[in-house]
Amino acid sequence: MAQVVSLIRSSFRRRSSTKEASQVPVRDNNTLPEGRRTEVTTLGYSGGHLFFEYLVVVSLKRQKTGAAYEPQITYQFPKRENLLRGQKEEEETLLKAIPLFCFPDGNNWSPLTEYTSETFSFVLTNIDGSRKFGYCRRLLPAGQGPRLPEVYCIISCLGCFGLFSKILDEVEKRRQIAMAVIYPFMQGLREAPFPAPGKTVRIKSFIPDFGTEIIELTRPLDSRFEHVDFRSLVQRLSPEQILWLFASAVLERRIIFLAEELSVLSQCIHAVAALLYPFTWEHTYIPVLPQVLIDTVCCPTPFMVGVQKRFEEEVLDRPLEEVLIVDLCDGHFVRQVGDEDVILPQKLQVELLSLLNQHKKESQSEHVNTSISEAFMQFFIQTVGHYPSHLKHSRSGPSTFQERAFYKAISSKTTRRFLKKFVKTQMFSLFIQEAEKSSTTQAGYFQQKVTEYQEKKKREKS
Repeated sequence: MAQVVSLIRSSFRRRSSTKEASQVPVRDNNTLPEGRRTEVTTLGYSGGHLFFEYLVVVSLKRQKTGAAYEPQITYQFPKRENLLRGQKEEEETLLKAIPLFCFPDGNNWSPLTEYTSETFSFVLTNIDGSRKFGYCRRLLPAGQGPRLPEVYCIISCLGCFGLFSKILDEVEKRRQIAMAVIYPFMQGLREAPFPAPGKTVRIKSFIPDFGTEIIELTRPLDSRFEHVDFRSLVQRLSPEQILWLFASAVLERRIIFLAEELSVLSQCIHAVAALLYPFTWEHTYIPVLPQVLIDTVCCPTPFMVGVQKRFEEEVLDRPLEEVLIVDLCDGHFVRQVGDEDVILPQKLQVELLSLLNQHKKESQSEHVNTSISEAFMQFFIQTVGHYPSHLKHSRSGPSTFQERAFYKAISSKTTRRFLKKFVKTQMFSLFIQEAEKSSTTQAGYFQQKVTEYQEKKKREKS
């Protein structure tokens, strides 16, 4: 266990030092039981990505000494063979880390007769900065008498929480029948290409005593909402608190989230990270922090981590740097830096607060996601949307960003003051570096909205 913890911690350190030095942006054989073959129909493809890399089952096994239990992988699908040495070492590190994140709440378990299944996710970061997502369903296996929960965990390089939650629903349904029924379904899923945004893959799967079912898996049309549901955040924090939390994230500060439910932690942290679009949180990012990694909160570099509330005292006993600690159970800040309410320009704060107040009791997820995402993107459009005008193009090489001219182009003093801080963040630096490399203006969704905003301003002016 100590060796696994050491490996994970060293990967955090190596990732930070690699980024500071190079500033490279982050971007992306068990035999199955016999049964009817799963058929796949795909409507729209996504470049041949596999749905997932592994399905593992993590169970609690009693340690040789003492009464505590230790999480262990008891099944892995598929088993990979003929790996190169580097690939094998990477796989071993990954598979050793997974049990910690499936049971982050320690080893003090006892057999249960009732347990409400829980869905949550975690993120593992490789040394090169690439990320793998773990989608987990913790449940009590079918049976009689007291028994221990187990976790079904799907590892994928694709971030799409809603889609994988539906896959885990199918896994849980099959688990209640028999373990053997799960794997033909997962084999069919593995053979199916990941659908493009807005497209559907249909998987025909046979279940004994139920017959053949067709499972439809559809990706959201807007890929910004694949891994996020803003309702969890809106329901647990006030509009002012969400705004101050966003301000801390924008300046890449240290943020700790507290909640007892693993699903609440992962949903809320993913939501905060999504508010930063078109920018990306580039530092330590652990939606569910295992108890054995609590010392991560002492890290002097920026981080965004989720800790179960039962470990709050352990966190507060650590020698913490300046940090924002957010209690998602009681909806308050346990600790603040103190300037969160003055980081963002006042006028833009008022606009964001107005919209957040409208959605405090909103129940339609899709509507909430769209309107909140658009509102925070509008914040970035108004503050940094003029960046293309300050890229000095060169015929012989990459463009050069004119930083001073960029923030002096803004007439508002409070916005200029904010920009002078924001341009020093890693998320902004990497965003601009990508823009400098491009010979033409990037034609993404954010740039499309920037163009619409600028044309609207011209019309109003004329």
